[in-house]
Amino acid sequence: MWRAGDRSSTIEDVEDASAEPWDLVRAAQSGDTDAFGALYDRYVDVVFRYVLFRVSDRALAEDVTSETFLRALRSIGSISYQGRDVGAWFVTIARNIVFDHVKSSRYRLEVTTAEPADNREVTSGPEQEVLTDAANAELLRCVAQLGDDQRECITLRFIQGLSVAETAAKMGRNEGAVKALQHRAVRRLAQLLPNWLR
Repeated sequence: MWRAGDRSSTIEDVEDASAEPWDLVRAAQSGDTDAFGALYDRYVDVVFRYVLFRVSDRALAEDVTSETFLRALRSIGSISYQGRDVGAWFVTIARNIVFDHVKSSRYRLEVTTAEPADNREVTSGPEQEVLTDAANAELLRCVAQLGDDQRECITLRFIQGLSVAETAAKMGRNEGAVKALQHRAVRRLAQLLPNWLR
């Protein structure tokens, strides 16, 4: 996984309370690798949770998250301000990678081979898809058991992929309140989820 290096004092200036993520994007576009590292640190958890919810496989989610930031780094020069949080761009890249993965998995299922070992590998695809669907359905069932505010927070943050700031704006709360609400909701979900899904 791509990891940011040590932060210099200049990046601390960029990351102060008044700095916006788009300032980091502009700095990264100018070749500041620390600025991209700060973007990584800020959004890696959001992207990972989004991907994990979609694929229900921790190792695959880690791979997709790494690939997301590698692609973002390669194309950082092409992004411009669009009136949304930068996190939406990272989530869009992740969503496209997940879609490509699902598409290639389906393609592999259609390939016919004469090798029994290959057939065993191919038939594991639908089983994994069924397990993923079951896990997602169970997760959504547990989310539905949360209180109204917690359910809305989880839906906005992890299902719709909004940032803390965007979620706070939609819920009419400050970012600190959203972070606290999210923390309580995740803890409650951990209690509600069956053992096989933890």
